[in-house]
Amino acid sequence: MFNFLKKNKENEVVENKEEGENFFSKAFSKTFASIKSVVPQKKEKISFEEIEEILIEADVEYEIIEKAMNGLPSMISRKELRHRLVMLFEHAPDVDFSNISKPYVRLIIGVNGAGKTTTIAKLAAKLKKEGQSVILGAGDTFRAAAIEQLSSWATKLDIPIIKTKQGHDSSAVAYDTISSAIARNIDNVIIDTAGRLQTQSNLNNELKKIVKVCEKALENRTYQKLMILDGTQGNSAIAQAKAFNEIVGIDGIIVTKLDGTAKGGALFSISNQLELPIFYIGVGEKQDDLIEFSPDYFVDSLLDEIYIKD
Repeated sequence: MFNFLKKNKENEVVENKEEGENFFSKAFSKTFASIKSVVPQKKEKISFEEIEEILIEADVEYEIIEKAMNGLPSMISRKELRHRLVMLFEHAPDVDFSNISKPYVRLIIGVNGAGKTTTIAKLAAKLKKEGQSVILGAGDTFRAAAIEQLSSWATKLDIPIIKTKQGHDSSAVAYDTISSAIARNIDNVIIDTAGRLQTQSNLNNELKKIVKVCEKALENRTYQKLMILDGTQGNSAIAQAKAFNEIVGIDGIIVTKLDGTAKGGALFSISNQLELPIFYIGVGEKQDDLIEFSPDYFVDSLLDEIYIKD
């Protein structure tokens, strides 16, 4: 696992800057290739118009571009642009894990095809590799294949899973998973939910019930409702997240499939418009291809493609 934000005993962040930026450059290669078509040669300063075109190429919404560019000079230095772009991620994760009571529960939400089940497996593998215990809850009881897929991952990763039969009560799975984690002193709970559209009222009512059951089982312990967004959809994924945020309240975002798209600039819009942190990004099919998102590394990797380094 590429873990560039490693906490020491005092929970301070130790940054491996060069390794982090290099990995982000590889992960966003298609996005960065598209912006290099605008500025083929690296420069010390780049014109206002070229920066606008670069951000449009990367699928940044124009409203966000205007916000980032407002008041900048006609020729823009790396330092000036970097500050503005990093500020677009003002909702970056700020979680003090030392103060979170076990178990740390993550309820995973998303539409079909966004990569929920695979992301759950990657996150579980990451946590286990870091020495933490994990239990999974197969809460997508709508599809038998989802239960089978998550069970297969649990076997492969050698971690416990709570599951039931297709069509059974998914909120009961959530409750039993949390209760089991508390009884067994397990560090992390990751609960899958059925893929759904924001317009499917029956499934969304089910999701509201799952949230209430989680809160009851946790007895006011901290937990997170994380939305999985398909990175290949770019800015169109924002409407999905806004709708689910209104339904149950979302605490953070995981963006998948970013290695296969030139729309990586949508991350600026996703974080800024939703006013939510991006916790992780999926950048490949391998088990280790889920990395903690760092606004600094992302922005620096982007700027390395067009600016001469200071």
